[in-house]
Formats: sequence, C-alpha cells, structure tokens
Amino acid sequence: MTPFADFAPLPCDPAADHDLAFRHYDPDAVVAGRRMEEHLRFAIAWWHSFAWPGTDPFGGPTFDRPWWGDDMAAARARADAAFDLFRVLRVPFFCFHDADVRPEGATFAESRDRLNEIADYIGGKMADSGVRLLWGTANLFSHRRWMAGAATNPDPDVFAYAAATVKACMDATRRLGGENYVLWGGREGYETLLNTDMAREMDQAGRFLSMVVDYKHRTGFKGAILIEPKPKEPSKHQYDYDVATVWGFLCRYGLEKEVKVNIEQGHAFLAGHTFQHEIALAQALDIFGSIDMNRNDWESGWDTDQFPDNPRDVTLAFLEILRGGGFTTGGTNFDAKIRRQSLDPEDLIAAHAGAMDTCARALKAAAAILADGTLDRTRAARYAGWQSPAAQAMLTGTLEAAAARVEAEGIEPRPRSGRQERLENLINRFV
Repeated sequence: MTPFADFAPLPCDPAADHDLAFRHYDPDAVVAGRRMEEHLRFAIAWWHSFAWPGTDPFGGPTFDRPWWGDDMAAARARADAAFDLFRVLRVPFFCFHDADVRPEGATFAESRDRLNEIADYIGGKMADSGVRLLWGTANLFSHRRWMAGAATNPDPDVFAYAAATVKACMDATRRLGGENYVLWGGREGYETLLNTDMAREMDQAGRFLSMVVDYKHRTGFKGAILIEPKPKEPSKHQYDYDVATVWGFLCRYGLEKEVKVNIEQGHAFLAGHTFQHEIALAQALDIFGSIDMNRNDWESGWDTDQFPDNPRDVTLAFLEILRGGGFTTGGTNFDAKIRRQSLDPEDLIAAHAGAMDTCARALKAAAAILADGTLDRTRAARYAGWQSPAAQAMLTGTLEAAAARVEAEGIEPRPRSGRQERLENLINRFV
C-alpha cells in the first residue's frame, strides 16, 4: 500500500477551499480547439518525485519514504507509488532516467538486466493505467565514472560504457512506447582548460550523437531525439550551453534535421535567458521539441528546480509554444522537486496540482491573447514596411543597390515607438 493509495483523483473545482483540487486544469476542457490535456501533455519526473531523498549540496536526506532501498523490491515499490500518484493527479505521461527506476548493479550487464526487469514491471502498469512514457534518458552524470563526462570523457572506455548505457535506455524507451529520447549532458563540459582538449571533446560529442541517431533509425524508434541545453552546474561550462549553442553544434555535425531540444526553464535562467526566449529561438530554428517546466529561486545562483507558480512567466512561454503550433511528440515535464522541508508525501500531490493549475491558467491566457489578436497585429504592423517591393528587393540585392536607394529617394528614417510598456500592459489584462 502506497501513501497515495487512499487519495481519489483530484477534481477540478474552482471554488475548492483546500489545495488538493484543480482550479484551472480540466483535462477535457477545450482551449483553442484542443482538449487541455492534449495541449499540455503533462508528465511527472520519476527522479525528483520518487528517487530524490531531499539532499542539497550542504545537507543529507530529509525524506523518509516507504519505497527507499537499493534492491529490486524497492524499485517495484517506487513504481507502485509512482503510478498511484499518476492516478491521483490524472497525468497522461511520465519521464525517467535508468538510475531512477533500477538499482545500480555490480556490472554493466547486471544494471542492464535490472533495467529490463523493471521496464517489464512498469510496462504492465502502463497497460493497466493508460499512462504513457513521454521520454526516457540515461543518467550519465551521478556515478563517479562520469566525473569527467560521458561522450566527452578522455577515457575511451567511459565513452564505450556511455554508448552501452544509452543503447540499453533507448531499447527500454522503445519497448515502453516512449515518444522521445533525451540526451542530458550533465557533465559534458569542462572545469578547467588546463587539462581539456575542447576540439577533441566536441568531436567526440558529435560522433556520439551521430551514433545515437543512427541507432534510432536502424532500430525503428519512432520518437524524437532531444538534447537538453544546460549552461553550467555541475560543469563550469558545458558544450550544450543554450539553444543557440546546441543549434551550432547540430549544424557542425550535420544533425540539425535529426535532433531537437528539450528546454528547461531553470537552465534558460542559468544561461542568462528567459524561458520565452529559448522557446521562441527553438521555434525559429525548427528544433523545438519539449519542455521541462520548473523555476529557479531568483535570489539563488544555482538550479533549484522548484515547481512553477508565476502565471505571467508561464503564459509568455505557452504563448510561444502555441504560436509554433503546440507540442507534437513533446510535452510539459515537471522537472521539479518539493522543498527538502516539505516532508509529507501529500506535499507531492499539492505541489504538482498547483503547478498544473499554473500551466493551465497560463495556457488559457496565452490562447486568449492570440485570439484577441492585438499583440500579433501590433508586431506585424511594426514590420509592415518590409512588404514594399523596394524593401523585398533589398533581401536579394546588393549592398550598393541599397545604398543607391538611400541617395536616390533621400531616405531619412524616422524612429517609431516600440510600445513595449503598452504591450506589457496588454499581457497583464489576460493573466
């Protein structure tokens, strides 16, 4: 019996006077022509919700969970608890790392076999519940073998071990019907250039990703391959710093048509960007795949992975997602954890419910902004001059021709207001 077994699925009740109900999230409510569940495609992260014990860089575990343990019985107990929570929250998806769902074996073969065993157990629960796998990934950052990276490691044996690990995880993800496979390069970077051959390491990372893409096609995996950009932490500087860096990396190794990105709000913040910026750039480059929804503490300089609670920030993110046509294989994964003082398993329910409501509220606001049309009309009007034949000709003409036009027509540009404050006020009318 899990701590969530006695909880009924959360209702949608805008008038609820307690925190174990949705006020905005109704899976069947239609927003912009689609069911809310189909728009948001919520997923729960196995690692933070069921495998994280409440540690931080300065303190040990604070949680006491009945599914703790380092054997397969504990792994099955975690799966039981997970699917009970999925039922209570009515989420359609989950995500996992291999190390979240199975204990580490004494050898690679034992770890692989344990992953396959627990994947079969999880598969049975998926069949019974209808919950699906949004994406799987390999933990290539926690164990000491990965201390100098995985694909970028100076030791070729570690590269080989990483390849075997990813192959096993891709196989499990494919068997479970995963809609994506994510490469999360937590230590694919460097701490000092004094001992780092950057060109070699980037080439190793490019070759590794090419091998992953090749394996996807040879095995018939239908899901998308995603890279999760992250600028730092734990590495001082990582090769997948942000969306722009990933795009350059993909183009260098001829993979820009094969790989997309899974963007995390907290990582965008660490890179000095907004979540909205990273999503909009990925859409512009046609590599948008999925999102990890969380937030950072603005007073802290590290990745705190908190549940989202700011409807305005999330509205701006979903505005870009809706503008791009919404998710295809991707979704909204809560790569978020409750605070280490939130000791009760019930806190997991409340945290996810509040985050789901924040996203649902934001989705409705973003859809209303687009339906109103004022924001997009204002933006289109700002660039309207580019529709003239003379302006269009400049996009295919020469520098000399553009210069000649200035002199011939006596052009003297007159700056126009960007209306930023008025547009910010417009957003606030909908949030």
